[in-house]
Amino acid sequence: MSACLDVPKKSRPRARRSPIKMPAYEYHESVLLAEVVERLAPAPGKVMVDGTLGGGGHTAALLAAGARVIGLDQDPEALRFAEKRLVEFGEQFSAVHSSFTKVGEVLDGLGIAKIDGACLDLGVSSRQLDAPERGFSFMHDGPLDMRMDPTNLISAADLVNTMGGEQLEKIFRNYGEEPSARKIAARLIRDRMVRPFRTTLQLAASVESVVPRHGRTHPATRVFQALRIAVNRELEALSLGLEQFAQRLVPGGRLAVITFHSLEDRIVKVFFKERTAAFIDRPEWPEARPNPLHIFKAITGKPLIASDAEQRANPRSRSAKLRVVERISDVRL
Repeated sequence: MSACLDVPKKSRPRARRSPIKMPAYEYHESVLLAEVVERLAPAPGKVMVDGTLGGGGHTAALLAAGARVIGLDQDPEALRFAEKRLVEFGEQFSAVHSSFTKVGEVLDGLGIAKIDGACLDLGVSSRQLDAPERGFSFMHDGPLDMRMDPTNLISAADLVNTMGGEQLEKIFRNYGEEPSARKIAARLIRDRMVRPFRTTLQLAASVESVVPRHGRTHPATRVFQALRIAVNRELEALSLGLEQFAQRLVPGGRLAVITFHSLEDRIVKVFFKERTAAFIDRPEWPEARPNPLHIFKAITGKPLIASDAEQRANPRSRSAKLRVVERISDVRL
């Protein structure tokens, strides 16, 4: 098993190897893999962080190119899988049970001040969706959980059974962009008085009783997304994580972020835009002024999307967007 602490600062360069294949049923195929690797440019002597390790797809490619990689994940199951898959890389790879919001603490613990690159592949993994006991999906019945880190105290059932109607409506509207948020929240309040929500199919059925099914998309899809985001505080975590990665990159270091829905992408887009503009201007100013947050240059003008071939082979990639920036200044945020 890979070490989580006391890892040497430099690893001996290894010969280039092809990433290890993993069964499709275990973890999803890594999205935009070639695009991420090309823009992060891993090489011997470089230190990189995969803030969303998952099944280790992106990390395997970075390791195969010779980089040292620290992989973070909240899910102990993902860490076990990735450590087993990447065991041949030895001390070149470190797996740490942590949210990427604590990347600064992790790097300090490993004695690493700066990194040459980082990637984030946001959202939930296929393995998590396919495991009924994790409660992320209504495809199979399971406990209404949705915690990416099982050690966290609050589950989706806790939110659904204890929050007031206005709170639930806000979650469904803000995190799921659900048009029928008020009706759904009201129905859940009534239903839980008869029987508290415990399972995924129980919740899906209540939502479907308010929003009838039209087309292929299940009416509970947005509600499940909203609850997952709320349980794991995903949007708050993203904003905090981006700040920390920006501070840890060396000049010339790059940050690659893959998003899968508009809420995530909006946060990344605004964060990068605010820090790639050399000047800022306001109507009340006589002229534009230098931007004190200017620490990045854009590597991707518009976000990169998966090729037609990748979208056919991996339907999950259809909604993926990749944005990449490069650190140009050593000024701390």
